[in-house]
Amino acid sequence: MNIADLRKSYEKAELNEQASHADPLLQFDQWFNEALKSELPEPNAMTVATVGSDLRPSTRVVLIKGYDARGIVWYTNYNSRKGQELAGNPFAALQFHWVELERVVRIEGRVEKVSDAESDAYFHSRPLDSRIGAWASPQSQVIDSRTVLVTNAAKYGAQFLLQPPRPPHWGGYRLVPERWEFWQGRKSRLHDRLRYRQDDGQWVRERLAP
Repeated sequence: MNIADLRKSYEKAELNEQASHADPLLQFDQWFNEALKSELPEPNAMTVATVGSDLRPSTRVVLIKGYDARGIVWYTNYNSRKGQELAGNPFAALQFHWVELERVVRIEGRVEKVSDAESDAYFHSRPLDSRIGAWASPQSQVIDSRTVLVTNAAKYGAQFLLQPPRPPHWGGYRLVPERWEFWQGRKSRLHDRLRYRQDDGQWVRERLAP
């Protein structure tokens, strides 16, 4: 099969200014809940893009763990590549791609760490294996083999038993949105794109050409 010949016609829904919310958070909440109700595989998966000191972008998939008027939250190792890049350049872009619904949401903004209390609360809600894993994995570092992870997990499991504390290098980030874009696939590649941007403290909604 020739990859260039792959085609799909997008015909499931539409997105227009009259039927969409004036507040992008409400629009996101509607679409996210529709993704949940549709029982899509991992509707909470999002791509996080950061830029390093060498000005090269990098992406990875993480899981959203919360959202409200303050922003979009996820948790990770602060010493990871994304953590190091955010320490030097605290801006990022997020993307949700709900293939079955023919929808994409893009969000751009400044990133900040969540409070210690928020990180502690989420960490202690995780399964025990995941809490031990946060100690066991030197995320983004080169390791000799998987044995390193297994050995670390056994060591920290024996050390902490059922009550591992949150590692000081692990916690949450919150992206504070400055721009949102909602993309709905449409027939003949005439897709719907609505962008929301901040202007004097207010959200401005505008249509972009596909």
